[in-house]
Amino acid sequence: MTQKLIAAADNAFLHLDRFVSAVRIKAIGLAVALAGVVLPLALIGLLKFTQYEAEALQPLINGTPWLAWLYLVFGEVGTSALLGVVEILTAFLLIASIWSARAAILGGAIAALTFATTVSIMLVFPVWETSIGGFPWLNAAGQFLLKDVALLGFSLVILGDGLARLRAGQLR
Repeated sequence: MTQKLIAAADNAFLHLDRFVSAVRIKAIGLAVALAGVVLPLALIGLLKFTQYEAEALQPLINGTPWLAWLYLVFGEVGTSALLGVVEILTAFLLIASIWSARAAILGGAIAALTFATTVSIMLVFPVWETSIGGFPWLNAAGQFLLKDVALLGFSLVILGDGLARLRAGQLR
């Protein structure tokens, strides 16, 4: 009985291909995923040039030993601006990754480093909502940072795709 149900479900799934091919669905998914990385980088990168964002970064950067040095070197406004430049540049590289394997490699690597850094903040910053029992309940900071795990993953996909294209001689 279970095997017949599974076979019927598989048959129904395969009929989806009559409406939209699996290749097309994958292409749409990749385009949406790329936009899902580019848009936060570009928009939050622009926001880094405001006093509002410079102040919002203070607890995150001050509370993270491997980032706090940025304030000593660049100051709070300079650090925010530097991060904004990196994020906007990365967004442009990721857009260019559609046409250029080298842009995919560089943009994917910078994006992966960016998102690995933000995910690493979860190691030292309080991200569990203690008022309802702590783990696994995320507070606002945890919710904000957790999405970067997916962004990190897709950045690595872009990087890997760029490396594969370069190796295959497909420099587009």
